Amino acid sequence: MQRFYFELWFFWALRVVLCNLFLGAVLASLITVMLYIKQGVPALDPEIKTALWELFRFWFFISLNLALLVALFRSVKYLFNRPHAGYVLRLKKCAKEDEPSRGYIDPVGYGNLVKVWRKWFMLLIWIVGSFMVLALIATYLFTPYEALFDWFNIYVLYGFILAGGYLSFIFMTGRCKNIRIVKC
Repeated sequence: MQRFYFELWFFWALRVVLCNLFLGAVLASLITVMLYIKQGVPALDPEIKTALWELFRFWFFISLNLALLVALFRSVKYLFNRPHAGYVLRLKKCAKEDEPSRGYIDPVGYGNLVKVWRKWFMLLIWIVGSFMVLALIATYLFTPYEALFDWFNIYVLYGFILAGGYLSFIFMTGRCKNIRIVKC
């Protein structure tokens, strides 16, 4: 079962990182192009190219933060219906009074994931918050940092999110009653 969770986490983390980088680059490119057009489309001399590159770099790091939420939402869809190590996560249909049997949703769409994503995201927030408290305690006790959050930046937060994702998958089936692990 541990191999299932590791494979699930690995492909999820890979998807989140790549989707986040892609969406961040697209958003930063759009903003840079819009600003370039708003300035009247000046000739591309080396000074303008340098300015455009600096604009892109500035907006890229801001858009990475915005794209992270979209990447996290999009990544949940791909957790389902793909086997890992002989198991697969499945999302149950909601039971209705006129429907006697509860089956599984196949294929899972984004509309089916709103409640699941909300519960999973809150679980991820609590796990990441716990990691931050533990890291803060360890920093205070074992490192020479003067200020408590000298070590904290967005890359550390991304690392906490990726590490917390692994634990969230383990706790997700207990937290979300419509998610089951099915043996293939």
